[in-house]
Amino acid sequence: MSNPSPIRLALPSSGRLEPLALEFLSQAGLPVFKPNPRQYQAAIPALPGLNVIFQRAGDIVVSVRQGSVAFGITGLDAVEEKQGEDGEVLVLHDRLGFGQCALKLAVPESWSDVVDLSSLRCKAKQLGHPLRVATKFPVLTGRFLQSHGIPHTLIAAEGTLEAAPNIGYADLIADLVSSGQTLQDNRLRPLVDGEILRSEAALIANRKALKENPAVLEMGRQLLEYIEAHLRAKENLLVIANVRGEGPEQIAQAMFTKRVISGLQGPTIAPVVVRNKAQSWYSVTIVVRRDQLSQAIAELRSIGGSGIIVTPVTYIFEEEPPRYKAMLAALR
Repeated sequence: MSNPSPIRLALPSSGRLEPLALEFLSQAGLPVFKPNPRQYQAAIPALPGLNVIFQRAGDIVVSVRQGSVAFGITGLDAVEEKQGEDGEVLVLHDRLGFGQCALKLAVPESWSDVVDLSSLRCKAKQLGHPLRVATKFPVLTGRFLQSHGIPHTLIAAEGTLEAAPNIGYADLIADLVSSGQTLQDNRLRPLVDGEILRSEAALIANRKALKENPAVLEMGRQLLEYIEAHLRAKENLLVIANVRGEGPEQIAQAMFTKRVISGLQGPTIAPVVVRNKAQSWYSVTIVVRRDQLSQAIAELRSIGGSGIIVTPVTYIFEEEPPRYKAMLAALR
């Protein structure tokens, strides 16, 4: 009997996404073990049925589309550029929380009269020829320019784009922008309405593999299980407080009158064994959003809470991950 084909996850082999993807998986409880730094293969001990390979960001999308790789983590920009129109690339999660950037049109600072797409169209008429646009994203850029009626000629480029207008082989560029400092250093500026795509890291999968191979579908569920539980936990904190009261129901009702401390479904309340039997104390456990912590502490104190403990949360598992439900719906 032949061994089943390995299930592969492709990760970025270089660039800013490489360390970020490894850090993200490690924080999600899926650390990648790479025996030899020079090898392009690795493993995730928590998911023994999954092999990891390292590829360039754009190649990851192509490999997933062709089916040689079942899953991949790469930028949404690369996904939208290279996924094709056959529908074989399925985006399982488009907001992994790292690698944020935007694909934008940028013009030379000397074009003081060009600030938006409307004035860019006027510039094309003034120059008397289609605008030459250097980009590594011809599909997305061409589609965007065409939809806004801007005459253009795309110039494929693999190296540094920012120099193209200064050298003279392009009029403007379409490139990924994070802070915008590189554009500024090269005397370029983005158009105010020239954002083509907002991007961050995404988890993608091969549709056919998910539909035809139960092992791949199960692996997809496990990946989404870990990732969604981790992302949900990152936004929240576990808060434990001692509260004096007549009983769990009375304390819970007091908490329900507050905006923050009522918990996800409701508070967990347990009796505290105390030396002084004349007083009844209870331990209250709730999960609150990080940005609501100060409000939660104030509300707990307002109902008699003290000894408040705050700790990070590693995972918050749902009954079934929403993204897994979405994956199943997309496969029907």
